[in-house]
Amino acid sequence: MPTDLVKTLTYLSLHLTIGFGVAYALTGSLALAGGIALIEPCVNAVAFFFHEKAWQRAGARRRLLAA
Repeated sequence: MPTDLVKTLTYLSLHLTIGFGVAYALTGSLALAGGIALIEPCVNAVAFFFHEKAWQRAGARRRLLAA
């Protein structure tokens, strides 16, 4: 298995475990903590996509102004 894939999967496991632990500590509910731990990474992935698009636009604007 490629190293990048292994790193991605281990990071996902870490992220889900921490998210579940924090949500459970705050709510005391296994169901709610599980839901939060699964939904949050999905929302985060969408936010990351738009964050990257914004940085690409900012980079293009800087290059245009520098030309």
